[in-house]
This record gives sequence, C-alpha cells and structure tokens, in this order.
Amino acid sequence: MVEKTAVEQFSRASLWDLTFRMEQSRKPIIAAIAGFCLGGGCELAMACDVRIAAESAKFGQAEINIGIIPGGGGTVRLTRLVGLGKAMELVLTGRMISAAEALRINLVNEVVPDEQLMAEAKKMAQVISRHSPVALGLAKYAVQNSVGADLATGRAIENTCFSLAFASEDKTEGMRAFLEKRKPFYKGK
Repeated sequence: MVEKTAVEQFSRASLWDLTFRMEQSRKPIIAAIAGFCLGGGCELAMACDVRIAAESAKFGQAEINIGIIPGGGGTVRLTRLVGLGKAMELVLTGRMISAAEALRINLVNEVVPDEQLMAEAKKMAQVISRHSPVALGLAKYAVQNSVGADLATGRAIENTCFSLAFASEDKTEGMRAFLEKRKPFYKGK
C-alpha cells in the first residue's frame, strides 16, 4: 500500500469539499472555460451550474494517464452530466475532447468564440442575476437534489421548494412588478 503525503490527502479532500460547497451554494456559479480543463480543473468546472467554453478549450479526466483516477468528484459528476457510457470512456481512456464534443455530450452548456468567452459568461450572469435570489437558490436546490431521485421524491422536493418560494417576499414583489409592468426589485427574502 502506498502511503499518501499529507499534501496529497489534503488536496483531494479539499477539492471534494470545495466542489461540494460550490454545489450547495444558493448562488448560481458560472464557469468560463478557456484552454485546458483537465483533471481537477474539469472537476471544478463540473461542479458549476453553467459551463461556457471557448472554442479552443480541451476537456478530460486524464488521471488514468498517470496511474490514478479522478479524486475530486470527476467520476460522479461526469456520469451525471454525460451518462455512464461516455463517462466510462473518458475516465478509462484519459482522452482529451474538444469544446465541440463537450457540448455534444452535454459536458458544457455553450461554446463560443474564444474572444467572446467572458462577454458571454457576463451576459449569462446578468440574465440570471435579474431573478429572485430566493427563487434561484430554491431552483438550484430542487434540480440538484432531484437528479437521480424517484418521481415521488423529486415531486416532494419540488413542491417544498415551490411552497417556500411562493411564501417569499420576492414572490410578492415579482408578481406586483409583473402586473405593474416594471422590473422587480428583489430583496432576497
């Protein structure tokens, strides 16, 4: 048995902890991906809610090439995003894929020309930030916690989150703004 250094143990535990905290955050997280997005970098990107890639970006879980496997959530998140067969292929081969292929297999949400990457990420952030922080957090929670759940459990999660959103001050402001044909001013309550 190979003994791991304290740094190796800390790094993997920290990556898992960081990506878990990212997923549990009530705030949506957008990844703007340029260049190589491999190993731990890909694991970080997969923990984000939305992933926008530059055309030149390359993705992969290349750990197998150095005698290890993903250790920061790559096997779990990759499977959820792209399906069992494609995840197995990428993890077992260590092959890099293009941004176009990452889009085709649902690893990323959008691919844009390199020079437009940050502008598109900011545009997405602006669209998302117009919405109620309460509704955003509850929507994120419902989607993440329903994935893989049976229909009854998913329904219970969604109904609970809907009820919480419906009881919020933000809901009242959103409906009032809609009826008054103005932009809502959400307080996150």
